[in-house]
Amino acid sequence: MKSIGFIPLRQGSKGIPGKNKRKMVGRPLFTWVLGAALHSDLDTVYVYTDDEWIINFIEKEYHYTSKIKVLKRSATSATDTASTELAMLEFAASIDYSFDVFCLLQATSPFTTAKAINDSLSLLKVGYDSTVSVVNTHRFTWNSDGTPQNYDYTNRPRRQDFEGLLVENGAVYTCTKAVLQNKQNRLGDKVGVVHMPEESLHEIDSENDWLVVEQLLIARQQGLKKAEKITHLVLDVDGVFTDGTITYTKDGEHTKQFDMRDGMGLEILRQFGVTVMIMTSERSELVAKRMQKLQIEQVYLGVKDKYTLLTHLAKQQGFSLNNVAYVGDDVNDLANICSVGWSLAPSNAMKEVTYQADIILPKPSGGGAIRSACQFIKQYNKRF
Repeated sequence: MKSIGFIPLRQGSKGIPGKNKRKMVGRPLFTWVLGAALHSDLDTVYVYTDDEWIINFIEKEYHYTSKIKVLKRSATSATDTASTELAMLEFAASIDYSFDVFCLLQATSPFTTAKAINDSLSLLKVGYDSTVSVVNTHRFTWNSDGTPQNYDYTNRPRRQDFEGLLVENGAVYTCTKAVLQNKQNRLGDKVGVVHMPEESLHEIDSENDWLVVEQLLIARQQGLKKAEKITHLVLDVDGVFTDGTITYTKDGEHTKQFDMRDGMGLEILRQFGVTVMIMTSERSELVAKRMQKLQIEQVYLGVKDKYTLLTHLAKQQGFSLNNVAYVGDDVNDLANICSVGWSLAPSNAMKEVTYQADIILPKPSGGGAIRSACQFIKQYNKRF
């Protein structure tokens, strides 16, 4: 059965302008669910949007996979009043319903995981025609006339004795092609429920919501970390290899300054079997030449979604994020800083990074920070 993911995105957002593109833990909000979909069992993932910035971002960023595709949605389906079902049906018709299973994913649900998607797909294989993701919340609800809905207040139950309520969290919906065609709806007659963590119930409708969700997402990523032997060192460039400054001429980028001691540290580290990777958001010929000089083979330039690329490489090459040490200095490194086995930051890194990094290196960027990281890794790996 061919299963497809569908992520509808609108350019307009009234509560938080530009919400889908705004950085959540250092990466555009919509990329959290897109990354989860990429690593799920879905065959193809479509982003359906009227936003040219997102279209260009996806076309440039995810060139390493054929699984992610982006299509332009109509102005009619992207208005404030247009329903999600309208966008779903418009899209499905545009590809002639060439799928067996349809999975609707909401970009404003960054807690969505590949497991939640896969659990939803699995239910369609055992007799359900659709699924909805839910959270089991232990809240007592009331009617407007002052009567309780789901408990007896004269015999108030303890939390551990209260079954609670299953509340739709709006994150993941799946259905068969027949359901979407015949009912013109995301849900059919036999609906299965997929449980997700309680934090996934949070909606992002205000600035305060954003702050809460971001901290919960950081906590989730850090909770997944487990320190193991370091087999891979991943490095940003500007603000790590260099002090973050660049000189320009009228023809463009002219010079960057590198510390030779960092290069020696990396050479020594490779002798101990540690793979070195470079991951930078900039496309720089100077960087490419410097890394060639250092004989670093895995160099990834122009990467905006570093977390999705790193998880893709880990899966492709057979290592765990717990085996990774990552050195970064700014917010676009934050998702990786919060997720790998060991995260390190130069002494002059941005506060958003130093607050979350496991280790603040004694040296600044461009001034021996990488050499310090190499010394730490060499010493740390002795225990394994």
